Amino acid sequence: MISSAVVQLHLRWLPTGNFFLWGILKARRYTMAAPVLKHHLFAWHEGSSYGTFVDCMELDHKDGLLLPPLLALELLSAPEASINPFFSVEWDEEGLDLLRIAPNLMKALESGSLLPDFEKWKSGQIGWKLPFDVQSPLPYLEEWLERLLEEKMQRGEAMYRGLAQLKAASAILDDRAVPEELWRDENDWLRSIGWLEEESPFRTGLRLSEPVLDGPWLLEVVLQDKENPEQLVLCSPFGRPYRAEDAPEAWLPSLDEAAEAIRKWTLLVPWLQEGEARRHIRTALTDSEAWLFLSEASLRLVQFGYPVLLPAWWEQLTPARTRLKAKIKSSVGSPQQALFGLDQIVQFDWRLAIGDTDLTEEDMARILAGGNPLVRAGGQWVLLDASQLEQVRRILGRVKRKDGLSLRDVLELHLLGSPLDGDGEETAGSGLEGIEVELNRHLLQLIDQLREASSLPLLTPPEGFRGQLRRYQVEGASWLLFLRRFGLGGCLADDMGLGKTVQFITYLLSVKEGENPSSPALLICPTSVIGNWQKELERFAPELTVHLHYGPGRAKGDDFLEATQEADVVICSYALAHLDEAELGMVEWNAICLDEAQNIKNAYTKQSSAVRRLKARHRIAMTGTPMENRLTELWSIFDFINSGYLGSLREFTARFVAPIERGGDRSLIEGLQRFIRPFLLRRVKHDPAIELDLPEKQESKAYVSLTPEQAAMYEQVIQDLFAKLEQLSPMERRGQILAVLTKLKQLCDHPALYSKEQTEGFTEERSVKMQRLLEMIAELRTEGDRCLVFTQFVEMGHQLQAWLSKELGEPILFLHGGCPKQERDAIIERFQAPAAEGKETCGVLILSLKAGGVGLNLTAANHVFHFDRWWNPAVENQATDRAFRIGQTKHVQVHKFVTLGTLEERIDEMIERKQGLSQHIVGGGEQWITELSASDLRELFKLRREWVNT
Repeated sequence: MISSAVVQLHLRWLPTGNFFLWGILKARRYTMAAPVLKHHLFAWHEGSSYGTFVDCMELDHKDGLLLPPLLALELLSAPEASINPFFSVEWDEEGLDLLRIAPNLMKALESGSLLPDFEKWKSGQIGWKLPFDVQSPLPYLEEWLERLLEEKMQRGEAMYRGLAQLKAASAILDDRAVPEELWRDENDWLRSIGWLEEESPFRTGLRLSEPVLDGPWLLEVVLQDKENPEQLVLCSPFGRPYRAEDAPEAWLPSLDEAAEAIRKWTLLVPWLQEGEARRHIRTALTDSEAWLFLSEASLRLVQFGYPVLLPAWWEQLTPARTRLKAKIKSSVGSPQQALFGLDQIVQFDWRLAIGDTDLTEEDMARILAGGNPLVRAGGQWVLLDASQLEQVRRILGRVKRKDGLSLRDVLELHLLGSPLDGDGEETAGSGLEGIEVELNRHLLQLIDQLREASSLPLLTPPEGFRGQLRRYQVEGASWLLFLRRFGLGGCLADDMGLGKTVQFITYLLSVKEGENPSSPALLICPTSVIGNWQKELERFAPELTVHLHYGPGRAKGDDFLEATQEADVVICSYALAHLDEAELGMVEWNAICLDEAQNIKNAYTKQSSAVRRLKARHRIAMTGTPMENRLTELWSIFDFINSGYLGSLREFTARFVAPIERGGDRSLIEGLQRFIRPFLLRRVKHDPAIELDLPEKQESKAYVSLTPEQAAMYEQVIQDLFAKLEQLSPMERRGQILAVLTKLKQLCDHPALYSKEQTEGFTEERSVKMQRLLEMIAELRTEGDRCLVFTQFVEMGHQLQAWLSKELGEPILFLHGGCPKQERDAIIERFQAPAAEGKETCGVLILSLKAGGVGLNLTAANHVFHFDRWWNPAVENQATDRAFRIGQTKHVQVHKFVTLGTLEERIDEMIERKQGLSQHIVGGGEQWITELSASDLRELFKLRREWVNT
């Protein structure tokens, strides 16, 4: 039977602060089951319900009991009162040591004779003085003692409530400024931490009272009755009641305690002492000293157990909202001040408002000059936000340096709510929140009109305009003229096909008729659309004199200057803006307009820099894609139209680009939208307000597969890439990935394009994509429809031209970057020519994407084929909009070829899932692919052979 067997008991201290106890049946050498063991060991222990609430656990493959610190002490201090008397036990060596210590430890706990160790506490530790000797020290004894005390305290035993105060007081020692002479002896320290009861019937404290009228803050020594805290006796600065009769007779023997408290206060908070001797306390405090007492000294005194009585409103006090108000002085924005620009300085009267109270100039100056955030406003004390005060000082310093705020600053305050820092700081969000600008009627009207272009008064179409303008086009031209009046640049960012050209022509005619400027306007555009601009100007504004600055015979030097004197408009290409910067810089243009302004999206190119250096009274950018891939492209265009409006490129990147492109910060996106909206006018085709009545545009995917030959070559290219990818530098890696991307696209078009074969190799049997293109074009041509075919590979365009011409038996046109201007114009005119009896029409126009993707009106086509993909939705949509634009009368069908099982299909899926960032602000390119990890690249490039055409 177990009851007659001897059980060896083993104890182990655990890092959790508990003991683990297990028993081994000595005769049989196996571990006793924990449920049996606990009911024997706690058979007479009422507190654990005779072992019922003792937890069993397994540790190191041993079955045993988990004993909390106090339960273990109760078992060890009186085992005979707990263990079944018929249960024979033997303790291990550690258990025997504990059996010797436990009774004395229990007695010390119950009598309260266990005291904190003052010397250990001063060294930054919590230690204990035992009222008995420990012959065999245990390494965990101090921790066990602390756990026991915590358990006693949690049970609500009064004598151990001081443990919490001891722990709080220990944190004070982290402040090494605590003077050693603060306590007279150990008992003094024990009383100050609340371990021993204070003998005096009162506590000595301080009371702070707010000023009466213009007087100082009053700091008074008070004696507070322990039994009745509401009873206070006011004392002199050295701790004696002003009137002896105010202090009860029982307090008199303890009055020296008040003087001792004052001594300690002046040790803890030295600036409170009056004079050199630490016996007097200050009675009058300035506003700054009162703030120091409220925010710092009172907390320190309370930490050391001294009562501090503060004004009732202090606990509920929260920082008041501080606002800087600016009321405009001048008549800025009035009709008499028509032209001023973003750099125009606006003069203001400045006021500081706290809550609902406007301060006087004197109060404002006093508050900003001092460092005290506690001020009296509107008859009550308020707490100012220190960071807001610092922001107010900074903006006023900036205003002082600039003699006011610029119109740009005013717009930023109204539109963004937190201005960019104009002093070169490059931290995100470095503006001023809470600044309120009170504008005059003229500026308010100006900002409202900038926010909503449709609210502007509409111009009367100029007499020289030949054509019919839609209402939104009149609004666009009116908007440009409105900005011109105030010297502000603008970006006309209407959807492709909405007639940005006629809006600018209307603007030019209105400027000529209304101002008769002494210098011409300069139009800079891609070479591919120069001819288009000539024809549109001739068609809509024949009275405008146009000078074409283009070609090898173009005027130079003084001849150029003479040629421009008789012109209303000078047209040149982006390339010549850099090459002929000397000539173009000779003229201060009455306006500069950039068509397809995305050409300056890279701010660091020589072309972009040259364009920005040209002088002009007014600057206009026109583009359907103000940004294609990155927000910095938007910055580049804005830096042209309104230099400095978005800050420097580094400031703009830190504040907007990085957080938006990294995490899509919605609040920043919305803030940027508000900020750019006054100078960016964008309307889209499907906006009901446009009322275009355009026919529908239908997009569809034409899915094709690879031939076995293409599949084999495709896999070989991928294997070659990954065989050397890991050995490349980051720059080499990017270049290699882009090169492979091009190769894979070429393979998806036709293997002969990749291997650079002669024309004989371009047979339709080797490319399903070519077969499908022929089938679709042949079908639409039988119905009399015309089409555009876009490819990014010029060689592919040449081969398609020759092959389709042979298969369809009709002439095929090909427009690419190598076509001279005259040939380009002839191709467009021939394709757009209406069908006529006896006249052969051209129904298929092949275009290289870069040369034919912008600036062309090709509404004769109602089918658009993207033979290979640019993987930039914005660029592809630009190309599609050559046909889907004003003047189109048929439904436009867009066909995008996708080769199944290849990267074409995978990237197409990714684009469908994730739209570009530009939709949030006003396309994505291919550069992002180079940043993918090797595993992601494998997944993107790998060939799914189930789609190979076998």
